Amino acid sequence: MQNAIKAVIFDMDGVLIDSEPLWRMAMIKGFSAIGIPFTESDCKKTMGMRFTEVVQIWFTHFNITTILEADFENSVVEILIDLINEKGKTIDGVLDVLNYCQQKKLKIGLATSSSIKIMNAVLNKLQLQPYFNAIVSAQFMTYGKPHPKVFLVCAQLLNVNPNNCLVIEDSVNGVIAAKAALMQVIAVPDAEHFNNKKFAIADYKFSNIHEVVQKIKYLLN
Repeated sequence: MQNAIKAVIFDMDGVLIDSEPLWRMAMIKGFSAIGIPFTESDCKKTMGMRFTEVVQIWFTHFNITTILEADFENSVVEILIDLINEKGKTIDGVLDVLNYCQQKKLKIGLATSSSIKIMNAVLNKLQLQPYFNAIVSAQFMTYGKPHPKVFLVCAQLLNVNPNNCLVIEDSVNGVIAAKAALMQVIAVPDAEHFNNKKFAIADYKFSNIHEVVQKIKYLLN
């Protein structure tokens, strides 16, 4: 028998906001500006990782020495935030889940690999901040997802045992992190990654957020 759910913890990118296309646009524009041919396919290889780690990987791969990693990271983040402010939209079904969690008096957390600056930009753009009892970025943690720390810190801030937390994630790294934190996990991958066999470790898997409300209703009964 599963443990009773007392809190729901949301990932941000790909769960609250369809930011992956925006990330790809920002990264491609950023790398192009320093003369590196960067593709959509390249972007997908590091999905779910902290951007600091993504930059380290690609700077090493392309042997980039013309700009500091931190300066490049800042430039791409600024591009991304402009795109969030211009194009950012809440994913269909998210408000239904958030409102249902509030109605059932579940605590609500946010645990993201994105930086605090990006996290705040998304919450401000989508006007979702009032829903959350705790928001956590892995920006300054030693390890991001798939390490479980960002979820464990969020549970601690919510004052809920990890065993009583349900996580909503869209990436394999996020699912691994949540399971390592001993939490239940609903995976909601995008269509391109839906059939990835690695999502088998999730407790549940759905093709869209609308189905999540029904599952939470079932789990609470």
